[in-house]
Amino acid sequence: MRNPFRRDLVLIHPPAIYDFRSRSAFRGPVADAVPSTSLFEMYPIGMTSIAAFLERNHYNVQILNLAYRMLHEPSLDVPAWLAAIDAPVIGLDLHWLPHVQGTLAVAALVKTLHPSTKVLIGGLSASYYHEELVRHPAVDFVIRGDSTEEPVRQLLQALRETSPFDAVENLTWKRADGSVVVNPLTFVPETLDYVDVPAYDYVLRSVFKYGSLDNLMPTLEWLRQPITLLLSARGCALDCAICGGSRSAYRRICNRKRPAFRSADKLAEDVRRIASFTDAPIFMVHDPRMAGMRSTARFFSLLEEIQPRNELIFELYAPADDQFFEVVARSAPAWSIEITLESPDEQLRRLNGKLPFPNEAIEHTITSALRRGCRTVDVFFMIGLPHQTYQAALAIPDYCEHLIELGDPGRIRPFVAPLGPFLDPGSRAFEEPALGYHRFCSTLADHRQAALQPTWPQILSYETDGMTREEIAGATYDVAERLNAIKRRRGLIDAATADGVTSRLHVARQLLSMSTTAPPSHAAVEMANHGTMFGDDELKWPVGHRFRIGPALLRSLAAGFAQEIGHTASRMVGRYDTAALRKLKSEV
Repeated sequence: MRNPFRRDLVLIHPPAIYDFRSRSAFRGPVADAVPSTSLFEMYPIGMTSIAAFLERNHYNVQILNLAYRMLHEPSLDVPAWLAAIDAPVIGLDLHWLPHVQGTLAVAALVKTLHPSTKVLIGGLSASYYHEELVRHPAVDFVIRGDSTEEPVRQLLQALRETSPFDAVENLTWKRADGSVVVNPLTFVPETLDYVDVPAYDYVLRSVFKYGSLDNLMPTLEWLRQPITLLLSARGCALDCAICGGSRSAYRRICNRKRPAFRSADKLAEDVRRIASFTDAPIFMVHDPRMAGMRSTARFFSLLEEIQPRNELIFELYAPADDQFFEVVARSAPAWSIEITLESPDEQLRRLNGKLPFPNEAIEHTITSALRRGCRTVDVFFMIGLPHQTYQAALAIPDYCEHLIELGDPGRIRPFVAPLGPFLDPGSRAFEEPALGYHRFCSTLADHRQAALQPTWPQILSYETDGMTREEIAGATYDVAERLNAIKRRRGLIDAATADGVTSRLHVARQLLSMSTTAPPSHAAVEMANHGTMFGDDELKWPVGHRFRIGPALLRSLAAGFAQEIGHTASRMVGRYDTAALRKLKSEV
């Protein structure tokens, strides 16, 4: 009889650099515009959907955020911590490429500590480099595609029944003689309603089931500044050149012809679930209009019924008018929008494929949103775009000041960040030389080696026909310095915030000019690795009561407890795989 309490799969999220505690590196501002640190401790939300789906099939699945644990507990003995894991399969994510060194280092350590344990890796970058990755001696399986819940279930079933792996969809594996087998990538579901993603119920129950909140913590500062997500789709309708999540990248990597959407009802259900345990802001990934206006109308109609206390943050991929913002204002008592404009140069935007509309249309969108009660409009710009020159980059601050003048002080918040550290594999920028990128890294091994370089210009995997790596770094800091001064002059930030950015920029510039033969101090490196583009708290949203225990949450936990009793009983009698989804496979 199988042990009904043993983990069948443990999913581990590694830090970007495994040995970061002993390896000091000037990684630069690559994470300033995301909630995590430069070690990218935020694990992919797809981990939760995989775990939840497998537990519906009566498998025990635990998520362990190793990156967070290492940051939060500097004395954590990682080998001992990994040695204590008892599971036949350990999964690691390699979703975005900056994790390549950390993922492979942890995979090798797991294989050393648990020689008989199977190591499984998944994610967009893993899918792109699946054949190179599976040849690594520590890797047994690579699962490909953007929706791997059912293929992973098939793999666990094959391992449990000791049946052949040939029928496991989306699987790349190797035989005993080392030869690589690439199974067809055929599980490409056309809808996401078969799964919860993020799977908030799983996360809440898992805290109690496995007895740890730290293992599931999304980011280092999440308890202080929590934010939750609504994922409306896998795949994208846009084809932005620099994005590994673009339409052509998903077709190339995941065999996906069109986005797979979650229904408006599922999204509204997520809002209710989130509102049951927190007032934290809810960020909706993708423009809410991307699924079509019928779905958009349904979602906002349901949202109007809910009237959540949480602030809703919406991305916009195209201009919007008064009518749209009136609907938003009726549906969400508190709301903001984000626009990734990337450049004030309309021609550069057309080349990149992001918001290829006149600046006037973007500005009308911003003013319309503000008139209808939008709390803030965050506008993001980027250094390192296709064909962007140094002078084109330096035009960003002046345009930001123009945008700031469109609204009341503090309601329009511009931000800038560099494209880095790596070009996304599968993106048009990576694949099409005509876009003007010169790649220094092509293979997985190239990127792993680049990740270990001492400074971020050396880590950058590319330069463009408009700027060298050193010029990209210089332009990044020049633009940040000018924008910081504008924000202070316009009253968007206080003196302490502006002075902090100035101090960190000064240290970062010093590090750029230092000889590699004279290693900088650890304190200087840590100071220059964050907050050089803007203040640490500038991109945070206000949060009232962070968490609460109410009747809805208690009912959910009680239902989860009852379900777990049923899952345990099923495991005791060997009853698994009761919610298989082969029928959802799309024909490709």
